[in-house]
Amino acid sequence: MTKRTFEGLWADLAPVGRDKHSGGYRRFAWSREDSTLREWFDGECEALGLDVVEDRAGNQWAWWGNPDDAPGEGVVTGSHLDSVPDGGAFDGPLGVVSSLLAVRRLKESGFAPARPIGVVNFVDEEGARFGVACAGSRLITGALTAERALGLRDTDGVTMAQAWERAGREPSDLGRDDAALARLACFVEVHVEQGRALVDLPRDAAGDPFGAAVAVGTDIWPHGRFRADLPGRADHAGTTALGDRDDALVKAARFIEQVRAAATSRDDGAARRVVATVGKLDVTPGGINAIASHVTAWVDARGVREDDVRAAIDEIAGRAAELGGEWREESWTPTTPFDADLVARVHRTLGEGVPMLGTGAGHDAGILANHGIPSVMLFVRNPSGTSHSPEEFAQTDDCLRGVDALVRVLEDLAS
Repeated sequence: MTKRTFEGLWADLAPVGRDKHSGGYRRFAWSREDSTLREWFDGECEALGLDVVEDRAGNQWAWWGNPDDAPGEGVVTGSHLDSVPDGGAFDGPLGVVSSLLAVRRLKESGFAPARPIGVVNFVDEEGARFGVACAGSRLITGALTAERALGLRDTDGVTMAQAWERAGREPSDLGRDDAALARLACFVEVHVEQGRALVDLPRDAAGDPFGAAVAVGTDIWPHGRFRADLPGRADHAGTTALGDRDDALVKAARFIEQVRAAATSRDDGAARRVVATVGKLDVTPGGINAIASHVTAWVDARGVREDDVRAAIDEIAGRAAELGGEWREESWTPTTPFDADLVARVHRTLGEGVPMLGTGAGHDAGILANHGIPSVMLFVRNPSGTSHSPEEFAQTDDCLRGVDALVRVLEDLAS
């Protein structure tokens, strides 16, 4: 095996899909950039002597040992390589790079796993292109049907079926894959911390050999994506009096404030955190000198407690209706506790002083957990808490501590 370092792998990924203006990343599913990343993953895994296969959603699985010789025994780690628009470098790729390095470390140490070890690159985790987060894991678990997935469209009107065809794939192959999932005993996902908790913890706590650089994930908050379609009437921006207008974009502005107010009224600090965001608008006709006839607003809502989030969503849906709009749910994931026994085992393996964190961000680990596959996450300290942004960051030393933690966990679980 050619010696590969964290810095070397990171340098490979750094230019792929990076926008020269924002410095952020645009790595969308089934794009040219995605193809480059998939080829990189294949090459790194083959260099490690891993056997790479794909499932029916196009997720890539690289195995050390034959998982079909030991059904239901595979210990899998990994994450994703795609990004949100102008996203950061660490969300997803940190987990993939850490997994490859952990497997390398185990191989170099002479470790002989009693169970197959797998590394996965999940496709379309962010849902940036087609609008459904964790599409790759949702598809293979059946949480997203092939029929619905193939009909999803990107902002250019390209369906997922067409994107598959352009990538040289057969759309009829896409779907649930029980055989791929039957190989797994558990899943461990390393991820950059999204939020600011670890940096404020003491770095010399007893029983924490990682100095608060790594935390064990306990659960994922309930979260959903929703769509409001707000109507108006197209007209001339220069000749139509303000009082005669039915401006869909003005309605959208009111709606955005109402979304924030609905969350704010139920946000009572960390124990009852509720957040809601309008992060995307589609304006028709979209001309500078034309009054908007229609606006689609997408809403992301999350929180610690499911009943609080649902109450906020109900209020937001009511506000959309008051504006003459239509409201629909595009995806919903309930509270996702990670497997209690696996969390406890990982915590014991790493040290009882290692912090434990819940998260408001969705992950493939949560989709697998909801499907009944024991899953857990390891979070690597993010000094600013910033994520889904070009400013997303983690110190290299902390990333390497994350690799150290993953090595310990895989060695324990695969023994």
